[in-house]
Amino acid sequence: MKRSHIYQPLEEFLRDVSGSEISLSFKEVEEILGFRLPATAYGNDTWWTNNPTGHSQAKAWLAAGFERESVDRVAQTVVFRRSKAPLTRERKEVRGMSDMHRTFEPAPVTAKSPRRSPLFGCMKGTFTIEPGYDLTSPMFTDEEWKGIEKEMEEDWDQIEQGLKGKK
Repeated sequence: MKRSHIYQPLEEFLRDVSGSEISLSFKEVEEILGFRLPATAYGNDTWWTNNPTGHSQAKAWLAAGFERESVDRVAQTVVFRRSKAPLTRERKEVRGMSDMHRTFEPAPVTAKSPRRSPLFGCMKGTFTIEPGYDLTSPMFTDEEWKGIEKEMEEDWDQIEQGLKGKK
């Protein structure tokens, strides 16, 4: 079997474990791997996280079907508990928010159910337009627009005078 990562020996070891839980000392883990664990494994619990993103060591025990149950840095022991069947070539796990691949199958079209979005009509009944109200009519009359424009011109004049006075 080709070694795909440096923690492959740990993955292979855990795949061969028959029980649902195993406790290993850090020294035993190092013997399985064939090298010394990094200093962060001895000094930081986050090295033993079950998050596979950015943690190749976690990918190894997760791929074998185990999760790190507990870690005791003082006693230098770690407990792995079986979480599920190990991943095989036939069964690949999808992590994150993606869905498993499935083929699109359109809903059957019947005479009673037109093909509309389920959101069509979702706002029905949330507001009422009074009878006789014309949605296409202008918001303001011509006289009202003239008054608005006059007010805006006066406001601009006051702003310009204020700017001139500060210079």
